[in-house]
Amino acid sequence: MAKTLRGFGGEAVIEVKESHDGNAYRAVYAVRYAEAIYVLHAFQKKSKQGVATPRVEIDLIERRLKDLIEEKER
Repeated sequence: MAKTLRGFGGEAVIEVKESHDGNAYRAVYAVRYAEAIYVLHAFQKKSKQGVATPRVEIDLIERRLKDLIEEKER
């Protein structure tokens, strides 16, 4: 399942969710640039706090997206 990940100021950030053997996995990528899809982060979700993506993972995604945007604007 894939969905837009909210909280990125309108940036096209997509989260792909997958489960396997009782484990939850996530891949997050940016689709802002036509020449490539940039994977910002992939991780195994271990949170016991529901379906929300853990804050530490969101912070890492935000940093990587910011770095990507800065690199592309050069």
